[in-house]
Amino acid sequence: MFSNNDEAAINKKLPKELLLRIFSFLDVVTLCRCAQVSRAWNVLALDGSNWQRIDLFDFQRDIEGRVVENISKRCGGFLRKLSLRGCLGVGDNALRTFAQNCRNIEVLNLNGCTKITDATCTSLSKFCSKLRHLDLASCTSITNLSLKALSEGCPLLEQLIISWCDQVTKDGIQALVRGCGGLRALSLKGCTQLEDEALKFIGAHCPELVTLNLQTCLQITDDGLITICRGCHKLQSLCASGCSNITDAILNALGQNCPRLRILEVARCSQLTDVGFTTLARNCHELEKMDLEECVQITDSTLIQLSIHCPRLQVLSLSHCELITDDGIRHLGNGACAHDRLEVIELDNCPLITDASLEHLKSCHSLERIELYDCQQITRAGIKRLR
Repeated sequence: MFSNNDEAAINKKLPKELLLRIFSFLDVVTLCRCAQVSRAWNVLALDGSNWQRIDLFDFQRDIEGRVVENISKRCGGFLRKLSLRGCLGVGDNALRTFAQNCRNIEVLNLNGCTKITDATCTSLSKFCSKLRHLDLASCTSITNLSLKALSEGCPLLEQLIISWCDQVTKDGIQALVRGCGGLRALSLKGCTQLEDEALKFIGAHCPELVTLNLQTCLQITDDGLITICRGCHKLQSLCASGCSNITDAILNALGQNCPRLRILEVARCSQLTDVGFTTLARNCHELEKMDLEECVQITDSTLIQLSIHCPRLQVLSLSHCELITDDGIRHLGNGACAHDRLEVIELDNCPLITDASLEHLKSCHSLERIELYDCQQITRAGIKRLR
């Protein structure tokens, strides 16, 4: 059956359309192997319709520019989604050829392609007007010029990740949002030059924004984030971990303006207190994940409010929240989320937690992980009883 004879039984029994449909479910490696079976299968396996979605992450060390160029020539207008994550050998020239050949590309992942410069975004702007999702994380040569180019040529852009592109400033953000007002997800993690002015541009021009990551944007303060809250009422996920200048004013603004909030990550924001989290919990009832690591001022009062008002809570990190006690965990264990929602609770370095907390968590039947590093009052016996 698997011979060089193109009249083999499988080719006689199945029409080419059905074989082509079967091939459409195969990964890159399997398609290449099928292409070596026979001349007929070579034509079918290398048909452009089978190459609409390509992920080359598993081959990242072997991928050079010419490979991307060859793929783009083979796939042409069929290609919709391409991941070159971690492909260090791919540069601007290959991506220019790619952009010229694959003008229907919608999702492009260039995370960690460190040879990429503004020239790539210029090519994408010129040829790839249908681009919706673009990941440029750790492409550290990217500057404001890239954001200006994307704004001019990629008006459908919905998701942009420029984490660790630390040359980007407020001018780039201003240019971006003026042409890409439909942005739904924006990751600015590690863009350390960004100030509140950049957030004011986002708040003014991106009403559809659902996800925003500002981790370690150290210059951000309440002023910028409040503008985001007031302009982006659809916000569901906010990461401001490491933004140590923010205060309870942010939690109040989220509570008043963003009722759909599901994910809040504010690790190492040590100025946040029970007062702010009380307002948040009473207004944001859809919260599912909260990272409060090193929010050192919070007490059991925050857990009481979460247990009452946040029935969908699934993941909660309280690591290094040293004022949390067994009583707070008791309320959480008796709360609306406890029985069939809560999956992860992190209590590392909470010195007041004892075996009593483990007893309170026995009612959490969906619990998958508890972290208890350096909880000196937790005993082996207590863990054994919980198990």
